[in-house]
Amino acid sequence: MIYVIARSVLNPGCKEKFVEAALDNIPTVQAEDGCIMYELTEDFNSGLSAQAEIDENATTFIEAWESMDHLMAHLQSAHMAKFRERITGLRKSSSLQVVTPVSR
Repeated sequence: MIYVIARSVLNPGCKEKFVEAALDNIPTVQAEDGCIMYELTEDFNSGLSAQAEIDENATTFIEAWESMDHLMAHLQSAHMAKFRERITGLRKSSSLQVVTPVSR
């Protein structure tokens, strides 16, 4: 299994449009072969001192996939191409971290 943390920092005034596009796409992604979890999140002020700075213009997808092959198929799907087209110009920056559980 792999996990993906995909963060987008959005341009001012663009969060609503980005979230709408993402929420429209989520059910299709969740139905993909190999998708275990696919959730859109936003920063939450927990009050914990170790928490990074809160950014009201940021969203983060938390994803779990059965394998890297499943993630690659997801990234190459037609609905993700359509999603990327729909959000063109809404993001200031994006980052992606792929992690896997540590095994003994």
